[in-house]
Amino acid sequence: MTGHSARAAQAIAHLGEVDAALAVLALWCRHRDGTGPTATEGETIVYGPGFDLLGMPEQVGLVAHHVLHVALRHSARSAGLAERLGDAFDPALFTLAADAIINETLILAGHAIPRPSVILTELLAEAGMPAPSAVAALEQWDADRLAMALHSDPTRAKRLRDWARTRGFNDDLKTGPPDDAGLAQSAADWRNQILRAMEAGRKAGSGIGRLGAILADLAPDQVPWEIVLRGLLARAVVERPTPSWTRPSRPFIARLAEAERTGGPVPVFQPGQRRSGQRPRIVVGLDTSSSIDPQTLRLFWAEATGIARRTGAEVHLLAFDEAVHASSQLDPAAWRNQQPAEVRTGGGTDFTDLFAKTARLQPSILVVLTDLDAPIPAAPRFPVVWAVTGRVETPPFGRLIRIGDAWVDG
Repeated sequence: MTGHSARAAQAIAHLGEVDAALAVLALWCRHRDGTGPTATEGETIVYGPGFDLLGMPEQVGLVAHHVLHVALRHSARSAGLAERLGDAFDPALFTLAADAIINETLILAGHAIPRPSVILTELLAEAGMPAPSAVAALEQWDADRLAMALHSDPTRAKRLRDWARTRGFNDDLKTGPPDDAGLAQSAADWRNQILRAMEAGRKAGSGIGRLGAILADLAPDQVPWEIVLRGLLARAVVERPTPSWTRPSRPFIARLAEAERTGGPVPVFQPGQRRSGQRPRIVVGLDTSSSIDPQTLRLFWAEATGIARRTGAEVHLLAFDEAVHASSQLDPAAWRNQQPAEVRTGGGTDFTDLFAKTARLQPSILVVLTDLDAPIPAAPRFPVVWAVTGRVETPPFGRLIRIGDAWVDG
């Protein structure tokens, strides 16, 4: 699958001599010559004129850097994060996270990388999240989780952008289409190629093949909590027809007609199906006494508004502490311009009033964003999803989603 690049041909060939894993992955990338800076665009690496000015070790390192961008689907993952964060997304922060992880990996694997550059341990130290070692940092952070962490604090994000510029950071990753656009190899395809490549590298005993077991970004095995929530909400608002004893089913009508034509026995009545005619309703309970950071609230609100937009469901937001103190209904026709309601913060937590007011709305589902620091009431008749911001015991009913670091466990 390797495309033509006269500019990088020698470096690509040399990569095969020093890193078997990356050489295998390079075969699945498209390589092209271009006129601008060297960059990754989806599954294509475009080599600019500046590539010719590097020494061979740095050329090999730069090829390896962009091969990993492609193999780890950073363009598609950047697009996916852009969909989740909306206007708050900064592609440069995602590239900063991805570059830092890749550069740290390549240094440990013995590759030379062009200087100046950003590496993961230095980025984490600057962000106030230091790691004890490069290995520990690579074991803990994948690009999505790190980018989410960098986005979480606007002041810190601005400081990191300024710091990256002083380090010569170059935004060399173009955000591509999401995985579901059908324009790129699937995540499963790349996962299979990575497994083959890492096995080849392990047998060769050199390059990144020696590091595969520690790299969190090679196989992020967690699912964003928004995706889990989206699936739960979508299933909850699907309309399920109910039997109608005033309307016969079509099979019954056919059997009755056949009985009348042949003089056979009259079939047993079979009811038809009817739609409820009621608009599905989602209630979102926001616990304002818990430590909900602005980014988590924004992501949570985006998922609620997204469900309203996609399904036409009626969405109610109930902000509560010891009682519900603010409520609002989302208008799906104006979802793009709506923001979370202004709510008070602080105080204790009590779910009693929330559940009582939710019951009056007769919802399809209740989703509670909380830290669960309060007694759990009796199970209601409607389904409940607990979106929890910390490590807690599983409640006696409902589905538990842990939002720690914006990810759901399991």
